[in-house]
Amino acid sequence: MRLTSPGPTLGVVGGGQLGRMLAEAAGPLGVAVVVLDPTPDCPAATVARDQVVADFDDPDGVRELAERADALTFEIELADPDLLAEAAATADVPVHPDPETLRVIQDKLVQKRRLRERGIPVPEFREVDDAADLAAAVEDLGAVMLKAREGGYDGRGNVPVDPGDDYDAKLDAIGNRPAMAEAFVDFERELSVIGVRGTDEVRAFPVGENVHREEILRTTVAPARASKAVRERARAVAGDVLDAMDGRGVYGIELFEHPDGAVSVNEIAPRPHNSGHWTIEGAVASQFEQHVRAVLGWPLGAAELRDPTVMVNVLGDVDEPRPAELSGVPDVLASPGAHLHWYGKREVRPLRKMGHVTLTPTGDEDVGALLARGRDLRDGLSFR
Repeated sequence: MRLTSPGPTLGVVGGGQLGRMLAEAAGPLGVAVVVLDPTPDCPAATVARDQVVADFDDPDGVRELAERADALTFEIELADPDLLAEAAATADVPVHPDPETLRVIQDKLVQKRRLRERGIPVPEFREVDDAADLAAAVEDLGAVMLKAREGGYDGRGNVPVDPGDDYDAKLDAIGNRPAMAEAFVDFERELSVIGVRGTDEVRAFPVGENVHREEILRTTVAPARASKAVRERARAVAGDVLDAMDGRGVYGIELFEHPDGAVSVNEIAPRPHNSGHWTIEGAVASQFEQHVRAVLGWPLGAAELRDPTVMVNVLGDVDEPRPAELSGVPDVLASPGAHLHWYGKREVRPLRKMGHVTLTPTGDEDVGALLARGRDLRDGLSFR
């Protein structure tokens, strides 16, 4: 391995905040990033070398991206695995994670079946095509979470269902799409492990603890405030998940901690994940740097914790879309150990992810105090 100037170019399908932070991490390594995104001047455009303006499933756009890159990856599951594989083969460049892995993960039912086949613990689930299927699933499993098999994120496409509900209405709520019903988990806490597959090595960051509201991640605490036994169990399950995936790169693995200390897999993302943003300030090498290294086939960095870290998401607190103007910023910038990450989205929408703040401790500040300070800073930010 030798570095040259100019260095290698990484092509990324998707130019949102993940693409932006990938480009920020790639620069110090001498790696240029070109993103493909249908939104002109997407969030990644200001830090990437260039942008191909095209839909994620545009054959010409994906082919152009491959021709300009030394390696391909994606930061959004809307990428088309068939196009990625075809373009990579035509341009003779590697694409990671493997398009087949993307194909499996895109369909939540297929994803869960793959995990169950590998003996990885998952909540009970059933395939749902119509109201009769949903009624049967509820009769069998009790309360469930109805999930659209494809396309759902940040709570979109997920609807809780209780016995006696209007099952047709619940299917309408997710757009009458092919779905799965997953047994409701009365979890102790939500956990996540950011894992990395390299050429011949695997890394895992410390287990994080996640707090969601309205199905959207609000806060991550690292390390998780779970027992040592639970954290070790979570890392072991995450290792089994990584063994079941093909291709290099970062995988965000969301988990449930059950009241008895057992751990099961909720969902997997074959890319850097919102619950891993804390690694930028809190770990030796961030999830974004690790993803760049892994996709290019370079040695991975250390994944150890630098400091206990809290991450809070900055979400749109508006009722309808409007130009993005964030107030309360000076208080964040003046707070010791606080780091603001602004995604550069031009328009704020209700609950849209607009940025995040990470906090590391100062003095003898413990995690509880850090978490309280992070929430206070977040509550002081507003787009109104």
